[in-house]
Amino acid sequence: MEKIFDIKNQAGTEKLAARLAAIAQAGDVILMHGTLGMGKSAFCRAYIRALANDPGEEVPSPTFTLVQVYELEPLPVWHFDLYRLSDPEEVHELDIEDAFNEAVSLIEWPDRLEYLTPENRLDIYIEPGSTPDARQIKLVAHGDDWQKRLSQIAGHLS
Repeated sequence: MEKIFDIKNQAGTEKLAARLAAIAQAGDVILMHGTLGMGKSAFCRAYIRALANDPGEEVPSPTFTLVQVYELEPLPVWHFDLYRLSDPEEVHELDIEDAFNEAVSLIEWPDRLEYLTPENRLDIYIEPGSTPDARQIKLVAHGDDWQKRLSQIAGHLS
């Protein structure tokens, strides 16, 4: 299943991220695709803040740490930035398997995972929109669970 949203501004991105956070489950893997400056980190920040129910939650980019872990209620979130990895096997040092099993995994630069990319996942593609603040965000569900959940919320996001 695929759903495309034309987002007018950052507030629209935050609304979409919050709606996805509302259906979060342990084991969710969300892969963030887009070029530099498209808003992958901003989307992740909005998602984490929504799940924490705290708009002031500090959410630094994991660019240099490679992973930031948030022990939130109702479930933890692991925010990965794999940009600096040169080999997919390096993700094992980040305990990514633990995140895949017990948390929500938000992954920027998921192409670095290569053959380790989970089959059951949600791919999010962020591209430029019609104005400088606008974005086109495409959600692509892989696996029955994601397809069911995405179809349930798709009408609420349009």
